[in-house]
Amino acid sequence: MEVLLPKRLHQKIKVKGVVSMNNGSKKKIVKQIRIDTDKCNGCRACEVVCSAFHSTPKYSSNNPARARIRVHFEPLKNIFIPVYAGPYTEAECMGRDKYIIDGKEYDECLFCRASCPSRDFFKEPNSNLPLKCDMCEDDPPLEEPMCVQVCLVDALTYEEREEEMEEEEKLDELEVGLESLVKKYGLDKVADTLTRMSISKRS
Repeated sequence: MEVLLPKRLHQKIKVKGVVSMNNGSKKKIVKQIRIDTDKCNGCRACEVVCSAFHSTPKYSSNNPARARIRVHFEPLKNIFIPVYAGPYTEAECMGRDKYIIDGKEYDECLFCRASCPSRDFFKEPNSNLPLKCDMCEDDPPLEEPMCVQVCLVDALTYEEREEEMEEEEKLDELEVGLESLVKKYGLDKVADTLTRMSISKRS
Protein backbone atom coordinates (compact mmCIF):
# COMPACT_ATOMS: atom_id res chain seq x y z
CA MET A 1 0.00 0.00 0.00
CA GLU A 2 1.36 3.40 -0.85
CA VAL A 3 -0.13 6.29 1.05
CA LEU A 4 0.18 9.76 -0.45
CA LEU A 5 0.05 12.15 2.47
CA PRO A 6 0.68 15.86 2.18
CA LYS A 7 4.39 16.38 1.54
CA ARG A 8 4.39 12.85 0.10
CA LEU A 9 4.93 10.93 3.33
CA HIS A 10 4.71 7.30 2.14
CA GLN A 11 3.64 4.01 3.65
CA LYS A 12 3.55 0.73 1.72
CA ILE A 13 2.09 -2.74 1.92
CA LYS A 14 3.14 -5.47 -0.49
CA VAL A 15 1.49 -8.79 -1.27
CA LYS A 16 3.57 -11.10 -3.44
CA GLY A 17 3.04 -13.85 -5.95
CA VAL A 18 5.74 -15.80 -7.81
CA VAL A 19 6.17 -16.06 -11.58
CA SER A 20 8.68 -18.54 -13.09
CA MET A 21 10.53 -17.24 -16.16
CA ASN A 22 11.81 -19.29 -19.12
CA ASN A 23 15.45 -18.61 -18.16
CA GLY A 24 14.94 -20.23 -14.74
CA SER A 25 14.83 -16.99 -12.78
CA LYS A 26 11.82 -16.01 -10.74
CA LYS A 27 9.98 -12.75 -10.36
CA LYS A 28 7.48 -11.71 -7.74
CA ILE A 29 4.27 -9.89 -8.54
CA VAL A 30 3.96 -6.96 -6.16
CA LYS A 31 0.41 -5.78 -5.56
CA GLN A 32 -0.14 -2.42 -3.96
CA ILE A 33 -2.92 0.03 -3.27
CA ARG A 34 -2.01 3.65 -3.74
CA ILE A 35 -3.73 5.98 -1.28
CA ASP A 36 -4.13 9.69 -1.95
CA THR A 37 -5.35 11.28 1.27
CA ASP A 38 -5.96 14.60 -0.50
CA LYS A 39 -8.83 12.92 -2.39
CA CYS A 40 -10.36 10.95 0.50
CA ASN A 41 -13.63 12.52 1.72
CA GLY A 42 -14.22 10.13 4.62
CA CYS A 43 -17.27 8.36 3.13
CA ARG A 44 -16.01 5.01 4.57
CA ALA A 45 -17.51 2.98 1.72
CA CYS A 46 -14.24 1.03 1.70
CA GLU A 47 -14.84 -0.09 5.30
CA VAL A 48 -18.40 -1.20 4.52
CA VAL A 49 -17.55 -3.27 1.44
CA CYS A 50 -14.47 -4.79 3.09
CA SER A 51 -16.41 -6.03 6.10
CA ALA A 52 -19.18 -7.38 3.87
CA PHE A 53 -16.73 -9.17 1.56
CA HIS A 54 -14.99 -10.88 4.49
CA SER A 55 -18.19 -11.88 6.30
CA THR A 56 -19.28 -15.53 6.44
CA PRO A 57 -21.16 -16.24 4.21
CA LYS A 58 -19.80 -13.53 1.96
CA TYR A 59 -21.89 -10.32 1.92
CA SER A 60 -24.23 -11.74 4.59
CA SER A 61 -23.49 -9.00 7.13
CA ASN A 62 -21.82 -5.64 7.50
CA ASN A 63 -19.74 -4.52 10.49
CA PRO A 64 -17.00 -1.94 9.75
CA ALA A 65 -15.23 -3.06 12.94
CA ARG A 66 -14.31 -6.21 11.00
CA ALA A 67 -12.90 -4.27 8.04
CA ARG A 68 -9.25 -4.67 7.02
CA ILE A 69 -9.21 -0.95 6.23
CA ARG A 70 -10.05 1.88 8.62
CA VAL A 71 -10.50 5.54 7.79
CA HIS A 72 -9.09 7.65 10.59
CA PHE A 73 -10.81 10.99 10.52
CA GLU A 74 -11.05 14.33 12.24
CA PRO A 75 -13.75 16.22 10.30
CA LEU A 76 -13.12 19.57 12.00
CA LYS A 77 -9.52 19.46 10.77
CA ASN A 78 -10.53 17.98 7.40
CA ILE A 79 -8.28 14.97 8.01
CA PHE A 80 -9.24 11.63 6.43
CA ILE A 81 -6.57 8.91 6.34
CA PRO A 82 -7.37 5.36 5.08
CA VAL A 83 -5.02 2.77 6.61
CA TYR A 84 -4.83 -0.95 5.78
CA ALA A 85 -4.39 -3.72 8.34
CA GLY A 86 -0.85 -5.01 8.51
CA PRO A 87 1.16 -7.39 10.72
CA TYR A 88 0.23 -8.21 14.32
CA THR A 89 2.51 -6.98 17.08
CA GLU A 90 2.57 -8.33 20.64
CA ALA A 91 3.68 -5.10 22.29
CA GLU A 92 2.58 -1.51 21.98
CA CYS A 93 5.00 1.32 21.24
CA MET A 94 6.79 2.80 24.25
CA GLY A 95 6.55 6.30 22.81
CA ARG A 96 4.53 8.04 20.12
CA ASP A 97 5.62 10.86 17.87
CA LYS A 98 3.63 13.77 16.49
CA TYR A 99 3.87 14.89 12.86
CA ILE A 100 3.01 18.37 11.60
CA ILE A 101 2.28 18.27 7.86
CA ASP A 102 0.95 21.31 6.00
CA GLY A 103 0.08 22.89 9.35
CA LYS A 104 -1.97 19.88 10.53
CA GLU A 105 -0.89 17.77 13.50
CA TYR A 106 -1.00 13.98 13.11
CA ASP A 107 -0.54 11.34 15.77
CA GLU A 108 1.85 8.55 14.78
CA CYS A 109 -0.85 5.95 15.46
CA LEU A 110 -2.86 7.32 12.53
CA PHE A 111 -0.35 5.85 10.10
CA CYS A 112 0.24 2.57 11.93
CA ARG A 113 -1.08 -0.60 10.26
CA ALA A 114 -0.39 -2.96 13.17
CA SER A 115 -2.92 -4.74 15.35
CA CYS A 116 -1.53 -4.01 18.80
CA PRO A 117 -2.63 -4.14 22.47
CA SER A 118 -3.06 -0.36 22.78
CA ARG A 119 -6.10 -0.06 20.50
CA ASP A 120 -9.06 -1.98 19.09
CA PHE A 121 -8.31 -1.40 15.41
CA PHE A 122 -7.81 -4.41 13.13
CA LYS A 123 -9.14 -6.97 15.60
CA GLU A 124 -12.07 -9.32 15.09
CA PRO A 125 -14.71 -7.98 17.52
CA ASN A 126 -15.86 -11.36 18.87
CA SER A 127 -12.60 -13.31 19.08
CA ASN A 128 -10.13 -10.38 19.29
CA LEU A 129 -7.99 -12.14 16.67
CA PRO A 130 -5.84 -9.80 14.56
CA LEU A 131 -6.99 -8.90 11.04
CA LYS A 132 -4.75 -8.33 8.03
CA CYS A 133 -5.45 -7.08 4.51
CA ASP A 134 -5.39 -9.94 1.97
CA MET A 135 -6.13 -7.80 -1.10
CA CYS A 136 -9.56 -9.50 -1.28
CA GLU A 137 -8.22 -12.90 -2.33
CA ASP A 138 -10.96 -14.83 -4.10
CA ASP A 139 -11.54 -17.64 -6.59
CA PRO A 140 -11.65 -16.58 -9.37
CA PRO A 141 -9.34 -13.63 -8.47
CA LEU A 142 -10.78 -10.13 -8.52
CA GLU A 143 -9.33 -7.61 -10.93
CA GLU A 144 -9.09 -5.10 -8.09
CA PRO A 145 -9.67 -5.22 -4.32
CA MET A 146 -13.23 -4.30 -3.36
CA CYS A 147 -12.23 -1.08 -1.60
CA VAL A 148 -10.67 0.22 -4.82
CA GLN A 149 -13.76 -0.70 -6.83
CA VAL A 150 -16.12 1.29 -4.58
CA CYS A 151 -13.91 4.38 -4.16
CA LEU A 152 -15.70 6.97 -6.31
CA VAL A 153 -13.15 9.75 -5.78
CA ASP A 154 -10.11 7.64 -6.77
CA ALA A 155 -8.45 8.04 -3.39
CA LEU A 156 -7.62 4.32 -3.71
CA THR A 157 -6.02 2.95 -6.88
CA TYR A 158 -4.63 -0.53 -7.54
CA GLU A 159 -1.26 -1.27 -9.13
CA GLU A 160 0.83 -4.35 -9.97
CA ARG A 161 4.46 -4.67 -10.98
CA GLU A 162 7.12 -7.36 -11.29
CA GLU A 163 10.36 -7.50 -9.32
CA GLU A 164 13.27 -9.92 -9.44
CA MET A 165 13.29 -12.36 -6.54
CA GLU A 166 16.41 -12.56 -4.40
CA GLU A 167 17.67 -15.74 -2.78
CA GLU A 168 18.11 -13.94 0.54
CA GLU A 169 14.42 -13.03 0.63
CA LYS A 170 13.37 -16.68 0.36
CA LEU A 171 15.68 -17.54 3.24
CA ASP A 172 14.16 -14.74 5.30
CA GLU A 173 10.68 -16.16 4.74
CA LEU A 174 11.89 -19.62 5.78
CA GLU A 175 13.40 -18.23 8.95
CA VAL A 176 10.19 -16.39 9.79
CA GLY A 177 8.18 -19.58 9.31
CA LEU A 178 10.51 -21.66 11.48
CA GLU A 179 10.53 -19.01 14.18
CA SER A 180 6.73 -19.06 14.23
CA LEU A 181 6.68 -22.87 14.55
CA VAL A 182 9.27 -22.81 17.34
CA LYS A 183 7.24 -20.23 19.23
CA LYS A 184 4.10 -22.37 18.95
CA TYR A 185 5.48 -25.89 19.46
CA GLY A 186 8.92 -25.40 21.02
CA LEU A 187 12.39 -25.87 19.56
CA ASP A 188 12.77 -29.53 20.56
CA LYS A 189 9.53 -30.62 18.90
CA VAL A 190 10.30 -28.74 15.69
CA ALA A 191 13.83 -30.18 15.61
CA ASP A 192 12.53 -33.73 16.17
CA THR A 193 9.97 -33.30 13.37
CA LEU A 194 12.61 -32.04 10.94
CA THR A 195 14.86 -34.96 11.84
CA ARG A 196 12.07 -37.47 11.19
CA MET A 197 11.24 -35.81 7.88
CA SER A 198 14.88 -35.87 6.84
CA ILE A 199 15.22 -39.61 7.68
CA SER A 200 11.96 -40.35 5.86
CA LYS A 201 13.17 -38.58 2.71
CA ARG A 202 16.43 -40.56 2.68
CA SER A 203 14.78 -43.96 3.12
